[in-house]
Amino acid sequence: MTAVVRLTPAVLRGLDVLELFLAEDAVLSAPQITQRTGLPRTTVHELLVTLAERRYLARDELSGHYRLGLRLFQLGNAYGERFDLVKVATEVAERICAECNETVHVAVREGSSVVYIAKVDSTRAVRMVSAVGRTLPAHCTAVGKALLADLTEAELAALYPRRAKLAALTERSITSVAGLSAQLREVAERGVSLEECESNADVCCVGAPVRDHLDRTVAAMSISVPASRWTSAGRPGWERLVIDGARELSRQLGQRDH
Repeated sequence: MTAVVRLTPAVLRGLDVLELFLAEDAVLSAPQITQRTGLPRTTVHELLVTLAERRYLARDELSGHYRLGLRLFQLGNAYGERFDLVKVATEVAERICAECNETVHVAVREGSSVVYIAKVDSTRAVRMVSAVGRTLPAHCTAVGKALLADLTEAELAALYPRRAKLAALTERSITSVAGLSAQLREVAERGVSLEECESNADVCCVGAPVRDHLDRTVAAMSISVPASRWTSAGRPGWERLVIDGARELSRQLGQRDH
């Protein structure tokens, strides 16, 4: 039986006010807050006075406008100091793996390589052989393409000079910068990356970017499927799952909902 969740209306109203300030450089007046929340003016006044008194908001004495206060900065720092990316990434990967029973990885970029920081194995007899801490060329992997797709042209050129020949791990690996750039444009448009037997001749992967509170791509998640189980019919489902997992991890990192 599902437990009944009881929410406190006064707390919800206070949080509604605070979340208005998630917009970049938000500075708001009391009338603006009243209009955007739809709350009565007296309620907004009481909330603002309380939040300012507890330093969750700061009031400019000249304009009367409000901005986020020091207490929220302190809370954010406390959260950041205690946040364990590997632990949280593994927890999210476990949920995604439970839904598809395929191996799930989370990786970060180090130059032109990726480093795997979390892995949850499939329970199937045929599964991917890999390890946390392993590095691979970014251009050969789904996680790597998801990470590279966020780079500017200048950043990408610094990693891959135009006429450079990229290392091949299999006969299907991308070996030209032009070919890589074309794939990265598609990844940026679709929000999901693909690797078909490019780092391992027997494995295909889909990947998605993980973003932080500044909307920077700081990691990527992938679902790895043995080529023997890989089908075009199954690919859309794996893509939806990896996007869902990457978004969940992004929210844990503080990314704002768009």
